[in-house]
Amino acid sequence: MRDAVITLTCVLGGAALLAVLNLATPETSALHVSSFVIGLTGKYLCYAILALAVDLVWGYAGILTLGHAAFFALGGYAMGMYLMREIGARGVYANPLLPDFMVFLGWKHLPWYWFGFDHIAVALVAAMVVPAILAGVFGWLTFRSRVSGVYLSIITQALTYALMLAFFRNEMGFGGNNGMTDFKDIAGFPIGRDGTTVGLMLVTAVVLAAAYLLSRALVRSRYGKVLIAVRDTESRTRFLGYRPEHYKLVVWVISAVLAGIGGALYVPQVGIINPSEFAPANSIEAVIWVAVGGRGTLSGAILGAVLVNLGKTWLTGALPEVWLFALGGLFIVVTLFLPRGLIGLAARRRKRDEPTPTAVAAAREVTG
Repeated sequence: MRDAVITLTCVLGGAALLAVLNLATPETSALHVSSFVIGLTGKYLCYAILALAVDLVWGYAGILTLGHAAFFALGGYAMGMYLMREIGARGVYANPLLPDFMVFLGWKHLPWYWFGFDHIAVALVAAMVVPAILAGVFGWLTFRSRVSGVYLSIITQALTYALMLAFFRNEMGFGGNNGMTDFKDIAGFPIGRDGTTVGLMLVTAVVLAAAYLLSRALVRSRYGKVLIAVRDTESRTRFLGYRPEHYKLVVWVISAVLAGIGGALYVPQVGIINPSEFAPANSIEAVIWVAVGGRGTLSGAILGAVLVNLGKTWLTGALPEVWLFALGGLFIVVTLFLPRGLIGLAARRRKRDEPTPTAVAAAREVTG
């Protein structure tokens, strides 16, 4: 309970504090937080949702996924479709129905799968349903065939790579190599305005908190205990009469939905979505975030996503040629010396500092 309170306080309290310092302080004040920092924070919180999704399947089900960027990107594309329809006749070609890239490529009619995306509710539903369907089909086929370990990791990586190649094609109707950008507003609020940037960051913080509470309730339930048993000794769990593939499939789909939600919140805050979001390297980075923060802790996934991306922002500006080496070295160090990440290190130190029962008894005898 203590970890949950600390995590929620940091996420919600930190987001609220940044919002106040942005909106209620003048730009000349030393306490003022710029809109650029607010936008970065919102992006980090979206990454934290993705990390939480990865921790659910890796930390509690033992599924090392190298393809969760696919679900994140699909959620992003669903939101991108809505944002492109929201532009209307304000685009370069002033076409009220077709996005600019379709006009440029010679499309005459809006594809059927774009229908309804002029409503944000449709985009939000699609951001959850599309990743869920893909995860459900993929999970049913792989878990039913008892594919696991490194083979499953490779297949997940192949999945996101295949989607990346598909979305690069102009015939897909999603903007091809350039993707979607030049968004104007979301739900009637101009994108780029300070108030909208702060609002999106706060919404992301609330969604992250809700995703954390949902994940925590899930892993602490009876289902979660069986899931951990599947992770630790799948064959024994199967022998006891459970169907591990069913437990894996459920958490896999839930994780995909969370990743899709993170992607949907990510796009309006960064202003673009293109096939590079499917890149396998993005999925690998998400795994590193979880490893650094602490696999199987949920709080660690959030912490790792924020800290690693904060370091990435600084290093890519100060020493851009060093970033990839630093990321690889960080993963090696964590794997060798911090198998439970930063959260595990803190827990170990806290346990070491706590008095043992023998010491407590001796102290009572002395004071008694």
